Amino acid sequence: MNKWKMGKWLVPMAVLLGMVSGCGGHSESANAQKPSPTKKEEGEVIRIGYQKYGTLNMLKARGDLEQRLKQLGYTVQWSLFPGGPQLLEAMNAGSLDFGHTGEAPPVFAQAAGTPLLYVATTPPSPKAEAILVRRDSSIRTVADLKGKKVALNKGSNVHYLLVQALSKAGLTLSDIRPVYLPPADARAAFEQGSVDAWVIWDPFYAAAEQTGKVRVLADGQGLVANREFFFASRSFAQKHADVVHVILEELKKVGQWANRDPKGVATFLAPELGIDEAALEIASKRRTYGLEPITNEVIAQQQTIADQFYQLGLLPKKIDVNEAVWREAK
Repeated sequence: MNKWKMGKWLVPMAVLLGMVSGCGGHSESANAQKPSPTKKEEGEVIRIGYQKYGTLNMLKARGDLEQRLKQLGYTVQWSLFPGGPQLLEAMNAGSLDFGHTGEAPPVFAQAAGTPLLYVATTPPSPKAEAILVRRDSSIRTVADLKGKKVALNKGSNVHYLLVQALSKAGLTLSDIRPVYLPPADARAAFEQGSVDAWVIWDPFYAAAEQTGKVRVLADGQGLVANREFFFASRSFAQKHADVVHVILEELKKVGQWANRDPKGVATFLAPELGIDEAALEIASKRRTYGLEPITNEVIAQQQTIADQFYQLGLLPKKIDVNEAVWREAK
């Protein structure tokens, strides 16, 4: 994978399959000079959506972005979402400018017509999501999920993990009884015994582990990449490319800090998230932070996810991931 510099990077998730031949290539604009931020009228608001945990959550907690953008005349409005699908629904409604999700949500969102653009990704973190059962459950393998109730957030990154795990075990979604719930409701249903298994991501996964009452049936290793993706709405990216670059620069700094000090991340975020520090440290150590451009390989991985969901009848139409790519005007 080619390296890139924050000062010269462009269109993340973009290294278009159609415009660049060969895997691992980058978009035509990858070496263009990034625009210099210009000061706007005081009070222009940048609306950013985030989830519990993740690089954007850390950026919010640190306050560095607000300080940087304030010098340019912008203020930041943060909105918390229980999962990626809900976040991208808000972007589709026109109430968000920037946000982040896992692998599957943008596929569903693009099929629904959400005007999103991929602008960056992170390294894979397959260990940071898993299928959980209660410790005393008779379910010992993924194949044992046949006919069972499995809770998950519909259209989220763990939706794809479940599809892949079932496929490896010779099953499909039609062989189980999916129960679509956001994380908090899914945990309650799981603990009360209303569902047999729970597919979930960190830090909720780590918090459940800390109770000592769960067993990991399978995590993402060998099944999914589990990347974090960053998105801008199409109109925002077109009008405010300078701000997108500033956000990415600050995200890169946060990622470098998080890789160096997972314990510090846990200590810093525990009060912000209301999650046990020990659980957050476990979650932090399972993640690989950083900011990467979107290569042909990453686009191909996303296209595979989209095609698989379409074949399963979960997407209403085929999509071309390459069309949801940020290309800055020259």
